[in-house]
Amino acid sequence: MAEGVPQDWSRTEQGLWEAFRLGDVYDLRSGDAEQDDPFGGAVWGPERAVRADVLAHLLLAGPAAAPGRVASLRLTGVLVTGSLNLAGGTIGQYVELHDCRFEHKVLISEAEAGTLRFVTCLIPRIEASRLATSGDLHLARCRIPQGIRLTDARIGTDLLLNQAVLGGDRFGRALSADGMAIHQDFEADRLESHGEVSLRTARIGGRLSLRGAQLRAVPGNRNALNAVRITVGHTLYLSGSADGGWYGSQTYYGSGYGEIPPPGSPSTPFRAHGQVRLSDGRFENACLLSDAEFHLGPGDEVTLRRIQTPELRFTCRFPNDGAVSLSRARIGNLVDAPGAWPSGRQLSLTGFTYECLRPAAPFTVRQRIDWLERSSVEFQPESYEQLAAALRRDGADDDAREVLYAKQRRRRRTLPLPARIWGLVQDVTVGYGFRPGRAALWLLLAWALGGSYFAAHPLEPLKADEQPHWDPVLYALGQLLPLVDLGQQGWNPGGFSRWVSAGLVIVGWVLATTVAAGATRTLQRG
Repeated sequence: MAEGVPQDWSRTEQGLWEAFRLGDVYDLRSGDAEQDDPFGGAVWGPERAVRADVLAHLLLAGPAAAPGRVASLRLTGVLVTGSLNLAGGTIGQYVELHDCRFEHKVLISEAEAGTLRFVTCLIPRIEASRLATSGDLHLARCRIPQGIRLTDARIGTDLLLNQAVLGGDRFGRALSADGMAIHQDFEADRLESHGEVSLRTARIGGRLSLRGAQLRAVPGNRNALNAVRITVGHTLYLSGSADGGWYGSQTYYGSGYGEIPPPGSPSTPFRAHGQVRLSDGRFENACLLSDAEFHLGPGDEVTLRRIQTPELRFTCRFPNDGAVSLSRARIGNLVDAPGAWPSGRQLSLTGFTYECLRPAAPFTVRQRIDWLERSSVEFQPESYEQLAAALRRDGADDDAREVLYAKQRRRRRTLPLPARIWGLVQDVTVGYGFRPGRAALWLLLAWALGGSYFAAHPLEPLKADEQPHWDPVLYALGQLLPLVDLGQQGWNPGGFSRWVSAGLVIVGWVLATTVAAGATRTLQRG
């Protein structure tokens, strides 16, 4: 035994002293899987117990490493008694604990460390606000009933919470990580939280992965995920997790997938029972909400207001119970499916802009129009213009015209009665200029009716001493096109014929006006 080992330490703790100097794993497991389960009900006796003060002594003022070795704290199957307090300290050694139990919370607020790994451990609570690590912080497969506090922490490489189970604190937060900065990735695949996961203003250099996570809000706190003003340097994954990938995983630290499962294999979707808030988020590569379920209560919503990302994938398998807001979001590619959006008027698209539509499933223009028309109770012309512009960029000019036609029809319902009547006339006659073929049909019908009438009711000459050639078909056409002289101006309609003639003139002017209005809109769009 190395000189300087405290004599008041137990035999188990003295053994840890030497293992620390050698950098060896100090394994106190019995070999019985049920007995060694840190989450089970088996009682661990004093032969497996190490005081938290002993760990603090080793990490903050421990012995020098044995010659040719690197000192480190590596524990497996240990019961840590008392409260581990490393707050404000500098931890120079590598720390890795597996399958351990802690009686009380771990305090590492404002501490500095290299890499800290707690894997498959039972820890009542972790207080780590303003923690700074130069390496990883791993909490994979841990159970932390009273939650984690990582406010303003600085993680040098990765933060792993894969398969962890978190409970809530007295404020209903399972993870409080507002203002946290992670240099590389934050993985929380299959995380199970009972309380708010709060990542407000967090900055993540790589990706944020919550694949297969199960997030549940608790009474008194409606948020399942609160990540307003978050910045993600690569991709946000709120998506499903293939079950087979985890069953085959042999990764030592509980990160990543094992073997690639075959296509169509069972998966666990991302589920949020409560509000999801991503307002003002920045996602440099993509924001993926696919194979996700949002279980929202009355007044709850998935908030994507003012987010910015090159691609938003919204392909949930089931419609939301609540609302979705994309107000003033700025997207490059919008990848979606008709069934992914909420039903009813539960969608806010005010000021929502996107460059291209890349539907993941067939999405007809009629479905797109319905998508817009259920987006808000109020008429929002810019939503129609945005959709038409995106369709036109993809070369779907006919679909773009259909959207603009729907915009005019929707706008008509907001106008005063006289304007609605005039709008109805334009709709019926030429479809606001988007159905020019209708004008030709109306002209032909009016011409045929007028010609038939005047064929049965010849007119008297305008001058009794002149007898011009009477042609009822040309006369009717001349009334419909009053600016065109067809040689039938020498007739004097009287009685009912005068009203028929006037009607033809009015019909001609109305059709000419509406055609001109439609042509003007077409030229302006061009």
